Amino acid sequence: MHSTLLLLPLFGCFHLIPGVGASLCGPCNKDACSSVTCAAPELLTNDDCDCCDRCLSIEGESCGGRDETRARCAPGMVCVSRSSFGSESSSLSEGTGFCLCEEDGAVCGSDGRTHSSVCALRLQSWKTQSQGQGTIHKVHDGECKFGPVISIAPKKIHNVTGAQVYLSCEVKAFPTATISWRKVTESPKGVQLFEELPGDRMNVAVQVRGGPSRHQSSSWLMIKPLTNEDDGTYQCLATNMVGQTFAEGAIKVLEHHPRRKKNNHH
Repeated sequence: MHSTLLLLPLFGCFHLIPGVGASLCGPCNKDACSSVTCAAPELLTNDDCDCCDRCLSIEGESCGGRDETRARCAPGMVCVSRSSFGSESSSLSEGTGFCLCEEDGAVCGSDGRTHSSVCALRLQSWKTQSQGQGTIHKVHDGECKFGPVISIAPKKIHNVTGAQVYLSCEVKAFPTATISWRKVTESPKGVQLFEELPGDRMNVAVQVRGGPSRHQSSSWLMIKPLTNEDDGTYQCLATNMVGQTFAEGAIKVLEHHPRRKKNNHH
């Protein structure tokens, strides 16, 4: 957390500010209290007058203020002044700051999902507990690792000899996957054989780049000019430290017969 942030002294100090909130607390009338529904039961608390129910604020929600209705942050969070981030509060009664998790950075949860912060993980754990689905704990700091998933597989295409063709493949994985291409053939005994591409094929090129989205890689196999030997099945293979997967496409090569020009006799 940068030292320039201005923290509002609300979390952990639930007593009223002398001369401000205390003078506004009269006799408690439960019938006048509005009903509230919190994101999780653990966020339910009493207001500063110890009368009506209210919810503790979660990440990004308002906190602070100068009257008895001022919002407080949930455990593990601090109330940060909006002015520290170049924005002003629209209403003092709605809060002068917003809640920010004390611990920065994404974390990987036991549910296999990446959570934006340990506070977000804690909130999700409270929700699953209230639904009878057990708790979620932090497995490690940083994003969750997962094996390659092919989002766009190579297609089956038809073209004629001499043409230029592409097969494409998009993969999502963390850590980022490496992508390779292989041509799949079969031996006379029925055993699958794999030819790594481009190999020594002069008419074959492979290109790989990151994107278009986070943790995604894209790859293309280009063949030019297309020959009869290029007919067959092609495999996009994606691998990272978690695992590997593949998807197959195919190229059907047709013989190109150029049309003969007719001679016009005058």
